[in-house]
Amino acid sequence: MRKPYFAGNWKMHKTIGEARELAQTLVTELDGNTNKLMIAPPFTALSAVSEVVSGTNIKLGAQNMAPEESGAHTGEISVLMLRDIGVSVVILGHSERRHVYGESDELINRKVKLALEHSLEVILCVGETLEERDAGRVNDVVAGQLKSGLNGVDERHLVSVTIAYEPVWAIGTGRTATPEDADAVQAMIRERMANAYSDSAAEALCIQYGGSVKPENVVGLMERPNIDGALVGGASLMSESFVPIARAGA
Repeated sequence: MRKPYFAGNWKMHKTIGEARELAQTLVTELDGNTNKLMIAPPFTALSAVSEVVSGTNIKLGAQNMAPEESGAHTGEISVLMLRDIGVSVVILGHSERRHVYGESDELINRKVKLALEHSLEVILCVGETLEERDAGRVNDVVAGQLKSGLNGVDERHLVSVTIAYEPVWAIGTGRTATPEDADAVQAMIRERMANAYSDSAAEALCIQYGGSVKPENVVGLMERPNIDGALVGGASLMSESFVPIARAGA
C-alpha cells in the first residue's frame, strides 16, 4: 500500500530565521506522523533547516538543482552541494521552471538522471496549461512530459521517483482541479507507467497532486484512489495550514 506523501515547496519565501522557526514548529507538531513528509526551503535556508530536521520524520528537499556536478555554472547549485548539507529530495520540472525560466524536457531529464545517480529522491512535476486543457490535450501533454522526464531511467530507480501532477492553471490561483479530474489524469499517469515499465512499478508509484491544495480540499483529494499525497505551495508557508494537510490520510 502506498504511503501518503506531503511535501512543502516554500518557493522564494522565508529568511533563514523564519525558515528555521517554521521548520521547528513543523517538527514539533508533526512528531509521530506516519505519512511521508518533506519541506523544501529556499537554497539560503537549507543548511539551517537541515540542522532542525535532521533525525526527524521530515525530509529536507531542494527546489531545483543544476544538470552538472560541478564547473563554470554561475548561479547554479550542484547535486554534490545539496547532498553535502543533508538534502535527500529534489523537486524537478516544476511548472515555474518550465514556463517562467524555459527549462526543456531534455534539461529536466538530465537533472532527473543526475539526481538518481547520486541517490537523491526526485519529485518530477508534470502538468498542462489552461490553453492545453481547453484544447483537449491534457493526456498528450502530461504523458509527453512524463516520458521525456524519465527517458533512460531504469525501473529499479523508480523507488526513488515521485510524480507530482500539477495543472499549471491551478498553481497559486486558488483554483483546484476537482478530485475526479485530478484522479483521472493521475490514473492515466499510472497506466502509462505500467505500459512503460510494469504493473507492479506503476502500482507502487507515488503520485502527488499539486495546485492550490488547502486543508479544506485535501481530504476530498486524498479519497481518490490515484492521489497519494500533495506537493503544497502557499499553504506550506504556515504551520496552521500545512500541519492539517500533512495529517491527511494518516
